[in-house]
Amino acid sequence: MSLLLSQQQTNPVGKGAAETLPQLGFALLAILSIFWGLAWPMMKIALGEIPPWTFRTFCLFLGGLGVIALAKVSGSTIAIPLAEFRPLLLVALLNITIWHLCSAYGLTHMNAGRAAIIAFTMPVWASILGSFILRERLTLARLLGLCLGIGGLLILIGPDMKALGSAPLGALFMLGAAVSWAGGTVALKYFPWTMPTAVFTGWQLILGGIPVIIGALIFEPFTAIFQVSWRGALATAYVIILPMIFCYLAWVRVVQLFPANVAAIGTLAIPVIGVFSSGLILGEPIGFQEITALILVLMALAIAMVKPKGC
Repeated sequence: MSLLLSQQQTNPVGKGAAETLPQLGFALLAILSIFWGLAWPMMKIALGEIPPWTFRTFCLFLGGLGVIALAKVSGSTIAIPLAEFRPLLLVALLNITIWHLCSAYGLTHMNAGRAAIIAFTMPVWASILGSFILRERLTLARLLGLCLGIGGLLILIGPDMKALGSAPLGALFMLGAAVSWAGGTVALKYFPWTMPTAVFTGWQLILGGIPVIIGALIFEPFTAIFQVSWRGALATAYVIILPMIFCYLAWVRVVQLFPANVAAIGTLAIPVIGVFSSGLILGEPIGFQEITALILVLMALAIAMVKPKGC
């Protein structure tokens, strides 16, 4: 955890920097894949009892304060450098505000597992944006891994294409979330940062959460929170503590350590875990398609990340 709290990114990675794939990045990707994958059924449970704006308000505000508190306890200066304020606002808007609102509304219109699949088309958009904005090379191995991973996701969502066509609102929200997160990932790589990881992450959550808090006060009755069951409260607590606090710290470090397209491809395991955990927790179907998709995604990760010698 100390590596997450104190590490700084002091150069604009992706602009000619030497590429390395450190073991810490792989470990963090594995852990956040599990925690973020489990977050999808937990969010579905919470959103069944808490309106979207209110739910995201609790997640972002408490998550952001928790990360800033960790940074303060670790001895970091929590001030935002003036030169980094505007880039931080952009990253917060893309990674936090738009992502969280679109994904919350998407989850209210479709199954959690299928919502996760659409959200994690993010590597496609991140790879495209990274090649143009960051001049990152999309090598043959990574392109093959990307195709295998997306192929696995298409296998999962194939049976739902007709249903999505007749009720596309959830899919559109999730697609908007995916593109926004991809843009935020590339923006995080594009700008140079001097803030420690925890300080950057905490302020990103808080600043990105301000429009969400305002929306909750305008659009939703706050009293809804008092009718939440113990199951909904536990699901919300899980989302705040692990996916919001730990995983956002881990994700910022992963993006600092890896090229944007590698970090993005590394997230392909998350929707598969989301589908399997949604089946176990929510009773959503698991069968041959889910297992085939898992195999393809694991192959994608092995090709794109374990053997990147052609980079």
